Amino acid sequence: MLLYLHVKNLALIEEEEIGFQPGLNILTGETGAGKSIILGALSIALGGKVSKEILRDSSRDGLVEAVFQVTNEEQKRKLSELDVEIYDDSVILSRKISDTRAIAKVNGETVPAQKLKQVGDIFIDIYGQHEHQSLLHKKKHLEMLDDFGRADLMPVKEAVRASYQHFVELREEYESSRLDESERLREVGYLEHEIQEITDANLKVGEDEEIEKTYRFLKNSQKIAEGLNEAYARTSGDGAAELLGRAVREIGPLVVYDEKLADLSSMIQDVEGLLNDFNRELSDYMEGLEFDAETFQNIEQRLDLINDLKNKYGKSIEEVLEALEEKQQRLDKLSAYDEYLKKLEMEYQAAEEKLREDCKALSEVRKSKAVLLSEAVRNALMDLNFLDVKFEMRFSELSDYTANGFDDAEFMISTNVGEPIRPLRDVASGGELSRIMLALKTVLARNDEIDTLIFDEIDAGISGRTAQAVSEKLVVVSAGHQVICITHLPQIAAMADQHFLIEKSVVDGSTVSNIHPLTTAESQEELARMLGGTEITEAVMQNAREMKKLAVDKKNTIL
Repeated sequence: MLLYLHVKNLALIEEEEIGFQPGLNILTGETGAGKSIILGALSIALGGKVSKEILRDSSRDGLVEAVFQVTNEEQKRKLSELDVEIYDDSVILSRKISDTRAIAKVNGETVPAQKLKQVGDIFIDIYGQHEHQSLLHKKKHLEMLDDFGRADLMPVKEAVRASYQHFVELREEYESSRLDESERLREVGYLEHEIQEITDANLKVGEDEEIEKTYRFLKNSQKIAEGLNEAYARTSGDGAAELLGRAVREIGPLVVYDEKLADLSSMIQDVEGLLNDFNRELSDYMEGLEFDAETFQNIEQRLDLINDLKNKYGKSIEEVLEALEEKQQRLDKLSAYDEYLKKLEMEYQAAEEKLREDCKALSEVRKSKAVLLSEAVRNALMDLNFLDVKFEMRFSELSDYTANGFDDAEFMISTNVGEPIRPLRDVASGGELSRIMLALKTVLARNDEIDTLIFDEIDAGISGRTAQAVSEKLVVVSAGHQVICITHLPQIAAMADQHFLIEKSVVDGSTVSNIHPLTTAESQEELARMLGGTEITEAVMQNAREMKKLAVDKKNTIL
């Protein structure tokens, strides 16, 4: 649920913080007062596009911050998948905007705008005029059906997705394996050459590392010999050994004069012994040190061969040997080509048959769910003052398989007596689309984990009795969801659990928009303005008070 929306330095808003409540939150105001700015700001907080022109003062940063309360385990699971931590059962989405860039954050941690959108999608759905128009696209219809029947459809859709993946892999292998005789013989010859080249090398795992060590030693053997000779000269003979021996002979006789020197005498004797041991081992090592030009040449040639094979077939000997196995398998297939192709074709046909069966199973479940969805939507549309409406889904089959099955489905509707049922895109007007979307959302919201639904332009093209029906349907939806609705109709505004007024004013010669919650009396005054326009008479006020009372009574009846 959306708890707070904080907006700063955007468009007509200097700075506002709005606290939303559960139930039906209504936003009203005169045309141009800035109602759309609120939704625009929220869209930005949810990862929407940002234009630098939206800044009220380009010399200062803009800020949008939305605080959401986490209300169920499914939301927690989805947030965990996105590596989002929850603090005090809430998540904060924010967007800081300058004239050069926009910085997105989740709980204070900078994230890409796409992740901001993914997190926002867990909490909120926004339905505006654009979303109503999406009903004109058939693809959207199938998405809504799958959302409606998600629990039963999910395992069947997963089976189709797996079958489709297997089918595509076999299809690609089958199509790439259909060679003419000259192509086959050419590939066989090439494979035989590659296999022979790798096989003749008689590679062993880890061999390259050992050879590289030997090569590095042999290549630097002269440098090693020179360094060791110099070290031996400095530590033996007239070098350190002679000097250390003199020191031992000088300290030894002094012990009789002071017993404290005994430890020092012992230590320097140990050092002399260690140096003598070092010189003996160094001498032995140097005697065994020799350079064999033939061995070095053989090692160099072997290393060149291994590196050449690694350049051709893999980055390591393991990868080269894996490539050898793959090439041998391919050669075996091409050597028994007819048998291989026949087997592959049978596997391909079996995979297609399995995919078709899975698609049919998915289609059958969809069609059964479509009947339930259509009936539920038809009833919801009748509640929204479609007096004699027919609503159903029509299915056809795509020309090819997809990971989502082979169904091509669309909503069909008839809104008047005697009219044939036709595709939704050919019938509905803008106002009808908004009501159809509300009906669909009413039905889909029953098993929807999303808490907050926002409706903009839901009252486009309607009035009177239809407006009353829409208001009652919004009350039904708000019983299980937080609903935020921007409206210009008093019938809808009267149903508000919390009513906000958006209005413009001039401050220091500049136009600003302000939003604030209304008391019951203030809400009645706003209803009167919506009913009567500029002149609010006592009769209009009485009408507004009566409308509010009737709305409260109706809500009590509905809920």
